Amino acid sequence: MTFRRACAVTDLPGPGALRAEIDGVPVAVVRDTDGRLHAIGGLCSHAEVWLTEGELEGSLLECPHHGSQFDLNTGVPQNLPAVVPVPVYPLTVEGQDVLVDVTGSTDVTGSTEAPEGSDTPAIPQAPARTSGTPGAPVKEG
Repeated sequence: MTFRRACAVTDLPGPGALRAEIDGVPVAVVRDTDGRLHAIGGLCSHAEVWLTEGELEGSLLECPHHGSQFDLNTGVPQNLPAVVPVPVYPLTVEGQDVLVDVTGSTDVTGSTEAPEGSDTPAIPQAPARTSGTPGAPVKEG
């Protein structure tokens, strides 16, 4: 795994989302309403707008364009129009640095196919997560 610094823990709104780009990959680093940190694909899989501009409700991040909500633990959209999950990236905290591995994204649905009847192309298979559990609690200090 290749963890790269996304931001400082203190840069994150509590709760809220922060836009980051790691090795050219758009990432949303999010502190949910329980104080847990997550890293997911930064762009909506439907409209390709930054998810960080959307509203956070519990562990769901809403796309500001069409309102699809993405589960921060799985990346799976909870409502239309999005039908394809966004990647979920391993995240860890070292000291005050939030580190994300964009090479270790997980397709938690186990599927690489778009839903039946969808015009959305299949998503590439991602390697299985080996560490960096999403939603891990963070101690500040």
